[in-house]
Amino acid sequence: MVKSQRKKASKKELIIGKASGMFREKGFPATSMRDLAEAVGIEAASLYNHIQSKSEILQEIIFRTANDCNVHLDSIDDNTLDSTKKIESLIRFHVQMMLTRFDDYCVMINEWIHLTEPYLTSFTTQRRSYVQKMEGIIAEGIRNKEMRPIMPYVAMLTILSSVRGLEFWHRSGKKITPQALEENMVNHLISGLKKN
Repeated sequence: MVKSQRKKASKKELIIGKASGMFREKGFPATSMRDLAEAVGIEAASLYNHIQSKSEILQEIIFRTANDCNVHLDSIDDNTLDSTKKIESLIRFHVQMMLTRFDDYCVMINEWIHLTEPYLTSFTTQRRSYVQKMEGIIAEGIRNKEMRPIMPYVAMLTILSSVRGLEFWHRSGKKITPQALEENMVNHLISGLKKN
């Protein structure tokens, strides 16, 4: 019994992993259950033994990824790092997500609009809270004279937009190591925030 449950769980993970790549490449609306079944190597009808719907897969990918982002943000919010170190930690985290969980991260930032209610409202509320907390860390850094007096919202947008730009690195085939990419991004973004 336990073995069959484990097998079913691993098949579900395989389905979610394949779906994540397909949703990123083709978009959620253009990915059919038949396409997904073919990619996994099972009959389309058999997919429903493991998942209820395509929407359920999207919810799983997005909320799993968003939860990891929130857990990281909460972990740095509770510690004694100064604001600059907190923002550096967030940049590193998002860069790592883009480098190591590219499909999931892209699905979260691009395909969330296809969530159905109540999941759509839940996600947009979480996202709003996340960016407000991030802005709050930047505002604190400005108050503490660690950072330049810039608009926290603009700084937050610049950081998250820069991370999203790593999609071009994935496609470019440029021979830049992930480590060099991360260090360069961190140095560039932090130097734009820090007071001289």
